[in-house]
Amino acid sequence: MHTEIAADFAALGEDFTRDPYPVYAALRARGPVHRIRTPEGAEAWLVVGHEACRAALTHPGLSKSWRDASPGLPLARLSAGENLLSSNPPDHTRLRRLVAGEFTPRRVEGLAPRVRELAGGLLGAMLARPDRRADLVEALAFPLAMGVICELLGVPALDRASFRDWAGQALSSPDREVRTAATAAMTRYLVGMVEEMRARPGADLMSALIRTTDEDGGRLSADELIGMAWLLLVTGFETTVNLIATGVLLLLRHPDQLAALRADPALAGGAVEEVLRYEGPVETTTYRFTTGPVEIGGAAIPGGGELVLVALADADRDPARFTDPDRFDIRRPAGGHIAFGHGIHYCLGAPLARLQARTALCALLERAPGLRLDADPASLPWRAGLLIRGPRSLPVRW
Repeated sequence: MHTEIAADFAALGEDFTRDPYPVYAALRARGPVHRIRTPEGAEAWLVVGHEACRAALTHPGLSKSWRDASPGLPLARLSAGENLLSSNPPDHTRLRRLVAGEFTPRRVEGLAPRVRELAGGLLGAMLARPDRRADLVEALAFPLAMGVICELLGVPALDRASFRDWAGQALSSPDREVRTAATAAMTRYLVGMVEEMRARPGADLMSALIRTTDEDGGRLSADELIGMAWLLLVTGFETTVNLIATGVLLLLRHPDQLAALRADPALAGGAVEEVLRYEGPVETTTYRFTTGPVEIGGAAIPGGGELVLVALADADRDPARFTDPDRFDIRRPAGGHIAFGHGIHYCLGAPLARLQARTALCALLERAPGLRLDADPASLPWRAGLLIRGPRSLPVRW
C-alpha cells in the first residue's frame, strides 16, 4: 500500500487521455489500491483490477452521498439535486424503486422501432451529403442519443446545443470553476423545465416521475425530480454518444472484426458487449467517499470522507478475468465486464444504451458499406478527465 502519490494524472497529458490502459496496468501490477492525483488536482484512492473493483463497487464502507465527503476535498459536485448516483440506501432504494418500472427490458424494447426510425433519418441526412464525409459524433451518435432521451423524458423543446455544452463542461472540464458554473446553469434550466412539465403533464417519463408514488405514498421531492432529470438527461446521452462513437472507431480500426459483423449482423449484440469491455464510455466511476477505514484487496484506505475512484476501464482489461484482454474480439463470450457498474448502483439505463448502440451500428454498416476513417486515429481528440471516455469527434467518409 503506497500512501505517497503513485500517479499524477494531472501531469500525464494527451497520451494518457488517448490510451490510459498501460498506466492502469502498471499500477495494477503493484497492487489493487493507489494514491493518485486526478486531472482536476484532487487527491484520491484509485482501485484497479477486476476483483478489487467489484469489491469496491459493493463495499458498505464507501458512500455515494456528498454529505460523507471530507470538507477539504477540492471537488465540485457533479450533479444537480439528489439522484441515484449521489445517494445511499434507504434513499437510494426508494428512488430506484420509483423509476425502475420505467426502464424494464420490455419497456425499452418497445422503443426499438422509434430508435430505428431516428437512426434511419439521421443516417439518411448524413449519407445525402455531396462530399461523402461527416463527423460521426455530430451526424449520428450525439443527435440519436440526445433525441431518444429527450423524447423519452418528454422534453422536445430542450435547447440541445446549450445542454450539450453544459453537460460536457460539468463532466469533463479540468477547471473546477467551469464545472461548477455549468452545473449551476443546467440546474436553473432543469428547475424551469420541471415546473413547466408539472403545469402541463404528458404521457412521457418525466411526467410519470412527477406523478409517481410508491406503495407507501412516497413521491419524488422537488430536489429529487431535478436530480433525476439531471441523471437521466446527462448520463442518458453522454454515455451512449461515446459508446456509439467508440464502437464505430474500434470496428474501423479492426477491419477483420468489421468484416465479421458485416457478414453476420447477429454478432451486433456481442460487438456492443466487447466495445463496453474493451473501451467502455465510463473510465472511472462517479465519486465514493469513505465513512470509516476500508479494506480492499488487502489494502487499507483511511476513513474520514476520502475520495475513492473505481477504474472500470482497468477492471475490464484485467488478464486475471479476461483471456488476452487487450485484443478486441466481437466473438468473445459476452458477460463479466463491469462497464455498467455492479451491485445496487448498476446502470438503470443499460438496456437502452445497448439498444441504441446495436441499432446505430447495424444501420450504419448496412447503409454505408464503404465507411472508413477520415483522420489519423492518433490525431483524434479524446474526452478529458477520468469519468467519461470517448472521441470528441470522429471524421468518417464513405
